[in-house]
Amino acid sequence: MPVSTQPLIRKQYLVSQRNVSKLERLAKRKGTSATAIVREAIEAYDPEGLDVLGEQELMNLVASRLKDAIKDTQSTRQKLNKTLKRLEKK
Repeated sequence: MPVSTQPLIRKQYLVSQRNVSKLERLAKRKGTSATAIVREAIEAYDPEGLDVLGEQELMNLVASRLKDAIKDTQSTRQKLNKTLKRLEKK
């Protein structure tokens, strides 16, 4: 349900100066209020869904990076072996 159709409740929360600065930067960049940024962040936060999606996305990323690392390692080993063979012939 959009925020404008819901009654709003004023609450106070303690946050660090770093959080306040970040919030102000985000609001300025987006051209909206800090309050709107906080509401969006709260609506977007879903620890249950994040765990399921986050784990799968993380595993896909790890698998992809691992494949890249293996290819790079194999390529480097081939180059190293060729170089060592050339040095042995000299």
